[in-house]
Amino acid sequence: MIRTQMPSAPPTDEIYERYLRKAISEINELQQELLAIADETHVPVLGSGHPLADIFLLKHAPQQAEITEGVAFFGRSGNALLKSLQRLDVDPLAIYGTNCLKFGTEDDAQARPWLTRELHIVQPKLLIVMGEESSRFLDALEFPLADQLSDRDVGVLHRFTPTIEAIVTPDIDGALDDQGAKTAFWNAFKELGPWWAELPPY
Repeated sequence: MIRTQMPSAPPTDEIYERYLRKAISEINELQQELLAIADETHVPVLGSGHPLADIFLLKHAPQQAEITEGVAFFGRSGNALLKSLQRLDVDPLAIYGTNCLKFGTEDDAQARPWLTRELHIVQPKLLIVMGEESSRFLDALEFPLADQLSDRDVGVLHRFTPTIEAIVTPDIDGALDDQGAKTAFWNAFKELGPWWAELPPY
């Protein structure tokens, strides 16, 4: 009897590279669509970070520095988060960050499909949802199999979907000029540390 040798499965790193190429292509496509509807007074603020990140940072609307550069989390909020990630020993290369609103002027109904696409592309393991407006915006997506995050306790690990967990924090942009607000944000955000430490090393 002749035995037919089964084709060997692609190495894990090759599979990952295929997913990464696909994610990069889809993120680029989304960004091109946003740029195509921009004009001189409405410039999109694009998501930034790893397209297959474990951790997805979400805040509500871009600030002036982000609008000027066209990049989410550029400026004070990004610098504050980078210091927080370093303090928690979390790899910044495992992060993707974006705003619910890409222009800061569009209505929620227009913006929701863009965030839904980002979540499907990145497929994160953890969402960090910053502020009540972001929680309400995320709930309104009606993301498949998702639990509602509005009115959930901050700084606590919650289920979002069967494959994604979430931590709700205060709004980072509103916390930068008040020491009490900074402390409240940090106390919620630092829950990321134990979650990251327990992530399998692969």
